[in-house]
Amino acid sequence: MGISNVAVSDSSNMTSPVRKGASDGNSSQELQDNFLTLLIAQMKNQDPTNPMDNSQLTSQLAQINTLAGIERLNTTLGMVSGQIDDSLSVNASNMIGKGVMVPGNKILVATSDVDGSETEKETIATPFGFELMRDADSVVVTIKDENGNVVREVDLGSIPAGVSSFTWDGELNDGTKAPDGSYTFSINASYDGQKVSSTSLSYSVVYGVINSKVNNKVLLDLGILGSISIDEVRQIL
Repeated sequence: MGISNVAVSDSSNMTSPVRKGASDGNSSQELQDNFLTLLIAQMKNQDPTNPMDNSQLTSQLAQINTLAGIERLNTTLGMVSGQIDDSLSVNASNMIGKGVMVPGNKILVATSDVDGSETEKETIATPFGFELMRDADSVVVTIKDENGNVVREVDLGSIPAGVSSFTWDGELNDGTKAPDGSYTFSINASYDGQKVSSTSLSYSVVYGVINSKVNNKVLLDLGILGSISIDEVRQIL
């Protein structure tokens, strides 16, 4: 067939951090102090024949206690957010040097010597893959060269929903080996004649980790492919 599955050696779940919102009002402690000051003044100057309404007093106290609880919750969420950020950075640093599958449609092909031999050559291609939104009973991969010419078509048959990765042996439709260079691929997936939505995935190596302060995201440095958010990684190889 010329295309085979890629074995996966590692994977991880990515989660997005929770951000603490900025305060836009008085703190509950300030409100409590002001409330008590006003309460004492009202009690000193209230009309003995028309005392303060206890229900109003109880309602105001309940509102202040609710605000204090919300402030404590925000503080707790801020601490959790910081722990999530640290955890994401640690997980991302463990990915340095590993291969990842990210959205893209590139395949790179190169020829190398076999066991140091200058006469025997082998064609090596970077893995490629795709993510199916549902099961497909027909998946056809079309590979094109830099000029847009179709050089290989492979029917992978039935593929389940989710992420799948493959390698191409570099063989063209005419049986020859693909020249070194960059190729693109597309996926045509269907089930019972109906098109199945898919996302093409390309292979890259993680060279470093970037803690972005602009959008508060952990980014992966993919070298010449630029940087990508850690939550866009579909698979770790």
